[in-house]
Amino acid sequence: MRGARAFAVRLVLVASFLSVVLPPVAHAQTAGAPDLDQVVSGLEATYGKINDLRAEFTQVANNRSLGQDITADGTVYLKKGGKMRWEYKSPAPQQIVSDGVSLWVYTPQLNQVNKGSAPKALAGPAGSFLAGLGRVRQEFSVRFLNPANRTDAVGRPVIDLTPKAPTPLLTRLVLSVDPKDHVVRQAVLYDQFQNTVTMTFTRVAINTGLADSLFVFTPPPGAAVVPLEMR
Repeated sequence: MRGARAFAVRLVLVASFLSVVLPPVAHAQTAGAPDLDQVVSGLEATYGKINDLRAEFTQVANNRSLGQDITADGTVYLKKGGKMRWEYKSPAPQQIVSDGVSLWVYTPQLNQVNKGSAPKALAGPAGSFLAGLGRVRQEFSVRFLNPANRTDAVGRPVIDLTPKAPTPLLTRLVLSVDPKDHVVRQAVLYDQFQNTVTMTFTRVAINTGLADSLFVFTPPPGAAVVPLEMR
């Protein structure tokens, strides 16, 4: 169905952008108010050390015009080379898998598989992050969400990123960063209509040697395979 397919495409792009902000690598903490350059440098340096990652996630997608929230959760696996696997457990099972060449979205309730080009889906800033570049300053304009109060209620710096080449599905990205290790605890993505997707990550494990076979997808017998259109 058109609505289900559009939602799947949105999740794919969310997945690609979040790959840059998940992994935890320790950095020195400085006393006093957080420094923007330090926060951004921590994110870039962190991603540069990552080969693969596994994490549990929860997601809340808010449709502003309808005033409606859709909550989901599951497990994500990421690996350099454009490889990713998102296993959604609720509200309904769904898989989004990329081997770096093809991208698959499998929706068991519809018995349907959407197949598209991974490089096309992950073009722009998303693709550069998955390739391991992590060029935050090059792809985004960055500031604190509230320069007068740079942290949230629990002391995490909150930075506001505006893409230099925005797309309909990503016009803004707000990150809450742990000041001790530069782990992003929360990421909020905005589209052109100010709808949001808020994602929270736990049980992050990095560089565990995820096998390439994890990112291979074979359509189940009898499932309809239709093109995944990316704009």
